[in-house]
Amino acid sequence: MSETLLYSFRRCPYAMRARLALRYSGVIVQIVEVSLKAKPPEMLALSPKGTVPVLSTDGRVIEQSLDIMQWALAQHDPENWLLHGDPKVLALITENDQVFKHQLDRYKYADRYPQQPMEHYRAEGEVFLQKLEGLLAHRAFLLADHLSLADVALAPFVRQFAHVDREWFASTPYQQLQAWLQRFVESPLFMAVMAKPAS
Repeated sequence: MSETLLYSFRRCPYAMRARLALRYSGVIVQIVEVSLKAKPPEMLALSPKGTVPVLSTDGRVIEQSLDIMQWALAQHDPENWLLHGDPKVLALITENDQVFKHQLDRYKYADRYPQQPMEHYRAEGEVFLQKLEGLLAHRAFLLADHLSLADVALAPFVRQFAHVDREWFASTPYQQLQAWLQRFVESPLFMAVMAKPAS
């Protein structure tokens, strides 16, 4: 059996969620931290698109973070992150990946998109934050009474949005979302996958 490798970049939210699922599922994986300015030729040979994460296992290459997460959970999902295949999980992740991520990029890098002021892009992203706040109104997690694939797939992006202007995020009325994010970033799972690799 060949070694399982994950090409990753520590602060990339897509790579974060791949690492989270792999660690949770107990998959033994060697993580290769990639310099985005000097991408390893071995990674580019496997995945010419040149973006992380990339998983290589038993001759198979998985190039999308959500596919890596689903592959990991197919190996072992002890706490039912998949929620028995509930379609709401993938629907929420799709909205995050296709709509909220677009708004997040414009908010975070507003100087690259001078067509509108930063506040405009932030307000667009807030629509999704308000939806998540509503989902958290009566429980601690987005779609169940425990952590699911939806929470783990979305949290790195909500964290990035919150970090653009931490004072603003702290002043918003999204108290449930703030608490959810705080629990996530303080969780042993998140802290483990964010530990800086030994040099």
